[in-house]
Amino acid sequence: MSQGGTTPMRLLADVGATHVRFASQGGTAEPLEHVARYLCRDFDTLADAIFYHLHREGLPRPRSCAIGIATAVTGDHVRMTNHHWSFSTRALQSALGAERVLVINDFTALALALPALGPQSMRKVGGGEPVAGAAKGLVGPGTGLGVSGLLRSDDGATLVAVGGEGGHATLSSYEPEERAVLDLLHRRFGHVSAERAVSGPGLENLYMALAELRGLKLAPGEGRAAPAITAAALAGEPFSSEVVTMFCALLGDVAGHVALTLGARGGLYIGGGIVPRLGDWFDRSPFRARFESCGRLTSYLRAIPTYVVQEADQAPLLGASRALDRDVLTH
Repeated sequence: MSQGGTTPMRLLADVGATHVRFASQGGTAEPLEHVARYLCRDFDTLADAIFYHLHREGLPRPRSCAIGIATAVTGDHVRMTNHHWSFSTRALQSALGAERVLVINDFTALALALPALGPQSMRKVGGGEPVAGAAKGLVGPGTGLGVSGLLRSDDGATLVAVGGEGGHATLSSYEPEERAVLDLLHRRFGHVSAERAVSGPGLENLYMALAELRGLKLAPGEGRAAPAITAAALAGEPFSSEVVTMFCALLGDVAGHVALTLGARGGLYIGGGIVPRLGDWFDRSPFRARFESCGRLTSYLRAIPTYVVQEADQAPLLGASRALDRDVLTH
């Protein structure tokens, strides 16, 4: 890619509540360049982060920009769910002097990347085999809980990414201790969405609620951040292991519901930053058993493969790039 700006350059962004990632690309078929990651908290606005990145990398202003962002995108004004950034797409385009700025949900972007991911980019958990041409489902716990999928267009020629806010659907459980934990979360939050338990902050919520349920004495303000909980579980600490076990079981329920809703016989994919760090611990968790457990539809779910997306950092950037080249995108 030319540094002088003679080559049409696209800027790609993956905006989460904790990190924002950028990359540049000359076109869809070209490799990602100038890949960088920054803490969102270090910038007042997304525009500040973009201009800092362009300056640091010595890049010209882009001709086009595609942004996958962790929130619902319903119009020109975009406001993040779990971070304070908000902006007008038209105003951002004007500030960049770009010909086009496309803003989509971050998991819509990740869904678009799924067909381009090779076997080295994903790890299969459990049985089942994908049905060629069938819908694919996607869930991903991180700072929030993303949900998306890929469906065939009416003519069968195009995979259409379906954006939504499935992470905010109501969470329930038939397992007694889980139900008691969710009752405690209901008293705290009112509505208990899947994201309240199946996310990084959700993992912390489960830790505090399960400790309260079991009468464990925690000092005021005591608790563990999600990375510490997962690290303790991987090290074999019993209580943290039980918390992460509950987290994986509830994720199995959510993933099974997404697979049923979309008819995702092409596979159910797990993105986000938490599950890849669990490695084969996740394989031994209740996730797959709970994914399959659905009464009369158990055999239907048992045939659907589940995969952990290992390259969660760059995949949403690739999906954002693919979005720029699509004629039809639902978001």
